This record gives sequence, structure tokens and C-alpha cells, in this order.
Amino acid sequence: MARVVKIEKNGGPEVLQIENVKIGEPGPNDVLIETKAIGLNYIDTYHRSGLYPLSLPSGIGVEASGIIKKIGAKVKDLNVGDNIAYGGAPIGSYAEERIYPADKVVKIPDGISLEIAASIMTKGLTVYYLLYKTYPVKANDTVLFHAAAGGVGQIFCQWAKGLGCKVIGTVGSDEKISVAKKNGCDLVINYSKENFVEKVMNFTKGNGVPVVYDGVGAKTFEDSIACLKNTGMMVSFGNASGPVKNIDVKKHIMPKSLFFTRPTGGHYFTNKNLLNEGAEKLFEQIKFGRVKIKIFDKYKLDNVIQSHKDLEARKIIGPAIIIP
Repeated sequence: MARVVKIEKNGGPEVLQIENVKIGEPGPNDVLIETKAIGLNYIDTYHRSGLYPLSLPSGIGVEASGIIKKIGAKVKDLNVGDNIAYGGAPIGSYAEERIYPADKVVKIPDGISLEIAASIMTKGLTVYYLLYKTYPVKANDTVLFHAAAGGVGQIFCQWAKGLGCKVIGTVGSDEKISVAKKNGCDLVINYSKENFVEKVMNFTKGNGVPVVYDGVGAKTFEDSIACLKNTGMMVSFGNASGPVKNIDVKKHIMPKSLFFTRPTGGHYFTNKNLLNEGAEKLFEQIKFGRVKIKIFDKYKLDNVIQSHKDLEARKIIGPAIIIP
């Protein structure tokens, strides 16, 4: 038996329940993982609330690290005892043990801890596809990233800076300004009390930016469009303030011939080779110190409800994990 976090209905953090579950044996293409650390991500709150609907009852959580306890009969590239990590569907990482598809895990290289690996798979691979696939940045590009002090933002800003970009970051409070600056932002704007369109246009000498990476959503969408230069790209990859509901082509897109995209990781990592390519790039950034990761907080599995309360209250500044 293993303890697993389940939801039977959508709602607030209180719907998270810990149950004892018999895990069973891995299928021929699966592995049985003993979880050592679980990544805490804002998308977990979307699954819990129902913004991103799940078939209920359901597990919850999209990333973790652990040690392989058993392998399926057809698994050839993994062994019992391997340190592995994963980020993505199937949902259910909030668990002491779980069965998971072997082609969706990656081996953790020497020099990277299980805790660090658990905190970066979803966020780090998101940054990878944003920077290399969705809008492949070039050295000297000036980019705008919202929520620059968050878990994804801290990785993004360091990585983008290392690629030669000038990074404009927005934050929601003054205490997060120093965090964003520390992680490489050339300009930090508190969007809760400053007009970030004016700041961005001043910084770019009236030109605007070629790309906006927006994980905030409804609150920042209109002004993000205003920050883009002609033929720029609006990358909407999250909904922290609520989803973008209405996109008017004539109003938002046509005046500057803009591009709009809503990327998700599942479309970029459709096979093991693509996943390994992204993970290799990510682990390289960590191993060589180009992206530095500091775990902001750790929660016990028993405190999973509090972890979601803190997440939604914006009390978590940077990567956080749950320890089973």
C-alpha cells in the first residue's frame, strides 16, 4: 500500500485527500517508481479546481523524481535502482509510489539531486520549449516575461539571459523585484502599480518587443498585446489570473499582424527522443551553473492542503516540492 493524494470533486485545497492505495505491478512498458520528491506547480491548482478538467476521481500532480523499483518486461533502457524524473501526463505524481510509462521518464545525471530534478522537470522543460521551439530567441532579442519571480520565471530569466537576450520581467509585488533582478532581468516592473506598457516602450525606444511570454493570463493580456512590435508573437502559456477568454482578431491581431499561440508541453515532447533532447539541454544548464536552482520551500505530503493554499496566495517564490 502507498499513500496517494486524490480528488473526488473539484474545489479548493480542502478537496485534496490522502488515501492508501494498492499500486500493483508495472505493465510491460511501464516502471514502478518510489517517489522521493514531488514538484509543486500552479497547474496542479487548475486540475484541482476544474479549470483544466480531469475525469474524477483522480490523482493529482504532474512531476516528480524517484528511484525505479520494478521495470516492465519490454523496458530496455532503464534499470531497477535508476534515479529518474518526469514531468507531464498521466496525472498523479502526488504519491509515495506509482506506475508510470517508461518512455516518459528521463534518467537524472550525476551531480543533480533528486530534489532539484523534481522541482525543474515541468518548469524547466516549459522554459526549454518556450525559448527553443515556441519562439526561438536570438541573441540581443528583448523579451517580456510575466511573473518573473515565480518558479518558471526564475528559470526562464536565467536561461534567456545566458542566451544573450535582454529580459524585461514583471512581478506582482515590490518584494519580488530583487528576486527577478537576481535572476537576470534587465528591467523589472511591478505590474500591480506601474504601467508596464509605458515602461516597456520606453525601454525599447518605442519599438516594442518581438515576443511576450505570458503565464498570468486575463490580467495582462490586453497590455501585453500593446507591448508587441509589428509581426510579434504573443505566447500565452498560463492562467494565473484567469484564462484569456476573448481574442478579437480585428482588435488584437490584425493591427500589427501579430501571432498568437497557446503552447502545451505535450505537443512538443511527443516521443522519447524529443523528451531526452529537452531534458539534456535543461540538465546541462543546471550542471554547468548557467541556471541556479534554490528550493524555496518543502512540504510533507500530510501538508498538501497547505501547500496549495500557499501556492494560490502567491507565498511561494520559486521552486517548491513535496516530500512523501
